Amino acid sequence: MPNASSWSASSPLLLLWEDSSGTRIFLSLLYAVLAISGTLSNVMVIYLVFSFKKLQTTSNAFIVNGCAADLSVCALWMPQEAVLGLLPPNSSSLRSAEYRLLRGGLLGLGLTVSLASHLLVAFNRYVLITKLPSVYQALYQRRHTGCMIGLSWALALLPVPLLPGLWTLGSAQSDGSSRYTALLLALAVLGQTALLLHCYLGIVRRVRGSAKRVSVLNF
Repeated sequence: MPNASSWSASSPLLLLWEDSSGTRIFLSLLYAVLAISGTLSNVMVIYLVFSFKKLQTTSNAFIVNGCAADLSVCALWMPQEAVLGLLPPNSSSLRSAEYRLLRGGLLGLGLTVSLASHLLVAFNRYVLITKLPSVYQALYQRRHTGCMIGLSWALALLPVPLLPGLWTLGSAQSDGSSRYTALLLALAVLGQTALLLHCYLGIVRRVRGSAKRVSVLNF
């Protein structure tokens, strides 16, 4: 029977499944399908936005940024997981701490920038709908938009020193640093979720208020 601990460190999805050759093959195929479909769809979105001038809006700039981040996961991280799933659990590639750190960096970078891009899209729509046009135009100048996109990547690089602690989260040797890393990640996700809810709930309130005023005028 293969060593489950060595394989679970390389494929988080396997934590939910029984460690067997059939499971590893299934997950490898799943990673391969997701890698191909995700890469093609993200490349298509980027191509369409750059090909048609009408699609080159501020909101779509953030969407393209999210697609670029998703490519680091679909085109770089997932193919490696698909290949590693076919290797023996005792393979030196699976045990290499540097290689695991590289894969973790690609996954963390892509997911962080992708989530930040979703937040930027939500905030862009919130300002567009709930604020005056002059406020929107002043905030979303081309230079400011570029700075927001660059900031999303810069913020994604900040947790890189915390990556070594992520590999010990599920082990018996987990110490205070790994628990601190998990707490930071949880707080970051909860904070982003709260901001997304604030933006979209603000949009809903504004749209409902506008609909009520229109109904009164029509009456």
